[in-house]
Amino acid sequence: MIKPINHDQILLQQRAIPATRQDLNVGIDLKDTLNAHHAECIGMAANMIGINKAIIIAGLGPINMVMYNPQITQKQEPYQTAEGCLSLPGKRTVTRYRQIKVTFRDQNWHLQTLQLSDIAAEIVQHEIDHLNGILI
Repeated sequence: MIKPINHDQILLQQRAIPATRQDLNVGIDLKDTLNAHHAECIGMAANMIGINKAIIIAGLGPINMVMYNPQITQKQEPYQTAEGCLSLPGKRTVTRYRQIKVTFRDQNWHLQTLQLSDIAAEIVQHEIDHLNGILI
């Protein structure tokens, strides 16, 4: 189901609580909402649709990947970039890493690990910041 975008900075600054198997339906809502905003958005965190759970979706090329309880376990090559956010107006400068390794649970609740680089890594870093209550 397409959900409205949360713009409440106080709610967006709260640290997300871990997702459980009972939260798998949130991934469907994130997919639907991201698809509805595909022209201006390439990733979302659950708190952006008003759900304070550690769940993100990232547009990784042709695949929109939902990640439950994602954690960055490695990062390399810092750089500065400017990012925008559907929940906040304007763009802000932020430090990101060109290469990361992220672990997460997939929709079957299997533990997965991905090595990402460039824009895919940037998207995941941005959305994990949301889960930690960090606004760019």
